[in-house]
Amino acid sequence: MALVNERARILGNECVGPNLYLMQLSSPAIAAAIEPGQFVHMKVPGMEAHILRRPFSVYARDAAEGTLDVLYQVVGFGSDHMTRLVPGECADAELIGPVGRAWQPAAGAKRALLVGGGVGAAPLFMLCESLVEAGVRTDVVLGAQTEAALTCRGRYEALLAEPPRCATDDGSFGREGFCTSLVSEALAEAAASGEPYGYLAVCGPEPLMKIVAGMAADAGVPCELSMEKRMACGVGACLSCVVDTVDGKLRACVDGPVFDAAKVVW
Repeated sequence: MALVNERARILGNECVGPNLYLMQLSSPAIAAAIEPGQFVHMKVPGMEAHILRRPFSVYARDAAEGTLDVLYQVVGFGSDHMTRLVPGECADAELIGPVGRAWQPAAGAKRALLVGGGVGAAPLFMLCESLVEAGVRTDVVLGAQTEAALTCRGRYEALLAEPPRCATDDGSFGREGFCTSLVSEALAEAAASGEPYGYLAVCGPEPLMKIVAGMAADAGVPCELSMEKRMACGVGACLSCVVDTVDGKLRACVDGPVFDAAKVVW
């Protein structure tokens, strides 16, 4: 589907964790067309002095209801302003979408491992839904600073046959420390069981993605990752969001945000 510019009414905007907010938007055209891993470029209401739109991964969608869920973290002026947008009292947001390259699981994969660090768990959720629906055995590893920051855990638990393996920096839930040790264990256990993973997807901080991509390469598992970059135009014109790859500099907005991990030059 071609890009559309759609006015999106804000239906909900609530705090769901430490500096984490969930916004629900009415966006029927984009909700009907978006694929797992694609994003929207948002013109935030009440920020007319800031002409650049902001990219947001789509956490979940309901095509029948025409809604999108966006999980965002407060990191600066713009996202802080968003927390004060009250449904029914603010102007509509304006979205361009669906933008970018979606997740493309390895053909024939019978088992998949998804790894989400922090808010990186959100862009993986629609992928998880599609894999489960297709009958792919899917395991999930989540990492966050604290239990309260494992905002996406409940939705994954409701979807999966086995709950996600979790790690927190402070040990408040799951394993204490980084989630990379859980990824290493999952890869080893799957290989030892005779049912190795045929696909791995990861989203989160770049150091996490680099480590997990290396683990996948060592295990011979095809791996994709989602690169979140600052961007201006969001449609491939300005070249402000380039990613270094073995194929040269590619644009995160239209050549990504999902990339073959083996092609990213760190």
